[in-house]
Parts: sequence; structure tokens; C-alpha cells
Amino acid sequence: MRTPTPEGVARAAAKIAELLPKTPLIEAEVNGARLWFKAESLQPVGAFKIRGAWHRLSDLTADERARGVVGVSSGNHAQGVAWAAKRLGIPATIVMPVDAPQVKLDATRAHGAEVVLYDRPGGEDRDAVAQRLVDQSGATLVHAFADAWVIEGQGSTGTEIVAQLAERGLQGPTRIVCPCGGGGLTAGLAVACPEAEIVPVEPEGWDDVRLSLEAGEIVGVADTSHPTACDALQTPATRPINFAVLKGRVPRGLMVTPAEVRAAQRWAFSKLHLVVEPGGAAALAAVLAGKVPVDGRTAVIISGGNTDAAAFAKVLSGND
Repeated sequence: MRTPTPEGVARAAAKIAELLPKTPLIEAEVNGARLWFKAESLQPVGAFKIRGAWHRLSDLTADERARGVVGVSSGNHAQGVAWAAKRLGIPATIVMPVDAPQVKLDATRAHGAEVVLYDRPGGEDRDAVAQRLVDQSGATLVHAFADAWVIEGQGSTGTEIVAQLAERGLQGPTRIVCPCGGGGLTAGLAVACPEAEIVPVEPEGWDDVRLSLEAGEIVGVADTSHPTACDALQTPATRPINFAVLKGRVPRGLMVTPAEVRAAQRWAFSKLHLVVEPGGAAALAAVLAGKVPVDGRTAVIISGGNTDAAAFAKVLSGND
């Protein structure tokens, strides 16, 4: 299996720069400290996942494009793959959980992808479902995080942060705080920004990357029935391709509680004027809770804006 490289990140960044404008890097203060917020929630699909999907799909051969792609996702990677596939004229099938937010299911279908549902609450193996589809059609599996192209594409987020700080007369980031599911974005940032401390943040009960970093080996989620509003970060375990990068570059991970996530969603709406889904607010939650040190060159990734209107209104009301 090919491993992600800095050269691959640079190539992904160049391709994405030709396709999409840079997402804003917003300056704001938290407890008197200046921070920089990378608003990936403003991507066309509402999340950074469009980066890895575009890098992967645009590198497929003509024969691979004709046979199509299969993705597995609760919604954000699904939309990224569906968006890229539609633009490139590639058939796409996405395996999604039956309990995925309806807004994400609808958006994925609206991009023209076929959606195949699996029973996440019932313990059905999503990877097994995807592999059956791949075996049947000969399609290319576009994994949500365990793929070198996807990792490199997500790393282009860091490339943009470095360039945007330079435009403001600043050196690269001292640290980048990011939401973490399977570790695709975290690994990509580690490859893209070797001088920065990378701090992954996961939701309570789904902090397998944090535990894996502490143990020095991959540790899976103990209870995959543990409830969380952070559907975008519900991955049972990271993969070897990701952990090979993380264990040498990322000393620790952090965990945030549901209450801290909701507080971050409210703060982002009030201070940054951004609509942020629970998983997309995880990194901000850790910063607001004082779980990570910050300075004038700390960047925080706001990664997803795909949230149900009623659920978001409830969070804003504070009746939680």
C-alpha cells in the first residue's frame, strides 16, 4: 500500500487550489489569546472531506473511473466522494448507516450517488458491506481515512493554513487542533506541517486514537453503542496507514464531553457566525475547555457544517 508523502500533499494542494477557493482563516480571541480558525465548514459539501475525495478520484485511471467508486461514510466523506464523482462523471455508491442524519443522506443523494444503508446500531460491518459491493462491480474503494490519497488531500488543509498565516506576516502554526475520527485529517496535517504540533480531538466514548497513542498500538472503541452526537467522528478504530504516521508525530490526543461540544457549537455561532455540526466543533471544544495550550499561532479546524436544523436550534437554545 502506498504511504502518504509531503510531495503527495503538495500535489493534492495544487489540484485543490485550481478547483476551490481557500476557506477563510478567521482570527478571534479565546480568553485573551489570539487564535486562527480554519472554516472548513464552508466547503461546497460543508466539510474538509472534499479535499481527500477530489485528490483520490481525480487520480483514477480511465478504466477505474468507468468501473466507479464505493465509499463508506456517515455523511461528510459521502458528500465529498459524491461531489467529486459527479464532477468527474464517475458512478458512485456510498455505504451509509441507517441512523445517519437525514440532512447528510439527502445531500449525498442530491449529488447523484447511490446510497446503500447498513445497520450501524445493529452492529452490521460497514466495511464488509462495502467490500461486497467492490467485489461485485470491480469499483475502487475510497476509504474515508485509511487511504494515502485521502490523507494527502486532507493534509492540504494545513498547506493552506501555512500560506494564509504567511500572508499575514506570520510563520507557520505552532500547533493545529483538529477533530479526529479515524485519523485521516490528523495524519494529513502531520505530513503537511512537520514543524507544528498536531492535536487530535475525539468525542467521549469514541476516543480510540487518544487511547492508541497512549498505548503505542491500535486500540479500538470499547463500546460502539456508546451514544454521541458527533456522528462524523464515530470510527471503531484507526488503521495501520494512519497510525504509522501518528505514532511518530502526534504525542497525544484529547477527549471532549457532549456538553463541551454543545458549548463550542454555540460559541462558533455567536463569535464566528458559523453553523457547525457536533463533530466539526470538537477541536474548538477542547480549546474552550482549556484542554490544550494556545498562542498567537495556534490554528483550530472547524471541520463540518452539516447539521440538522432542529437539532442545531435545540443546541442554540441551551435546553440540553
